[in-house]
Amino acid sequence: MLRLAIQKSGRLYEDSVGLLKSCSIGVSNGGGRLRAIADSFPLEVFFLRDDDIPQYVEDGVADCGIVGENVVLEKNKQVQVIEPLGFGRCRLSLAVPKSAKYEGVGSLQGARIATSYPQILGDFLRKNGVQADLHEISGSVEIAPSIGLADCICDLVSTGSTLISNGLREVETVLESQAVLVASQNLPSDKQALLDKLLFRIRAVKQSKNHKYILLNAPNDRLADIIRILPGMKSPTVLPLADAGWSSVHSVVQEDRFWDIIEDLKANGAQGILVVPIEKMIL
Repeated sequence: MLRLAIQKSGRLYEDSVGLLKSCSIGVSNGGGRLRAIADSFPLEVFFLRDDDIPQYVEDGVADCGIVGENVVLEKNKQVQVIEPLGFGRCRLSLAVPKSAKYEGVGSLQGARIATSYPQILGDFLRKNGVQADLHEISGSVEIAPSIGLADCICDLVSTGSTLISNGLREVETVLESQAVLVASQNLPSDKQALLDKLLFRIRAVKQSKNHKYILLNAPNDRLADIIRILPGMKSPTVLPLADAGWSSVHSVVQEDRFWDIIEDLKANGAQGILVVPIEKMIL
């Protein structure tokens, strides 16, 4: 049985459980349980503090885990990052009081900086040749400048609204982060085989979120032009319609190109375009 650690509460919990559900793996920690056996897959899930997950994986208590990339880098444990998961996106940023003058990273020379990420911030400052006084704080970092503890802060930012409400402005991005799947560096072969199966499902779900399935009716005299527009996984599927001179065309389109392609299809005579979400996509 594969042992997976995920956040027991907080911003990554719902997305982690949702990802497992999309992989047809049901799991619940109802009643505040810290361990649960999953449905339909040989998986035991541990519900932990996100800061503890890298340590559990390094120690081999958990075989793998879902955790923020920022936590992986800050804790600096001996784990391998297997797959970026595309959710839990945020950035670790430097922020200064709105009235403060800022002219680049060099402005931080000798500054007092409050942060929950001294390892990542320290590496960033060293790479930029800056020496500063770091104050490690476990929470409520944004208040530090207003109470005189620090000149500026380095903290996670999603929307920036918390910074604004505390009279701060974001001036520098130190790290772009998202949830990642990490694993022990020394998994036995049976555990590695299970991890590979889980990863196969995760990638199928990820692929589906980046693509749409489209169906359309095309006049046969414009069919060649329409087929050139559609990328497809190999090539579009073309089926004759009952009405003479028309065909039904089926294809898969990348989400980031979707609207441009739809406009080109319409301009080339496509009609009755249907767009269908894809649940799983196996390449």
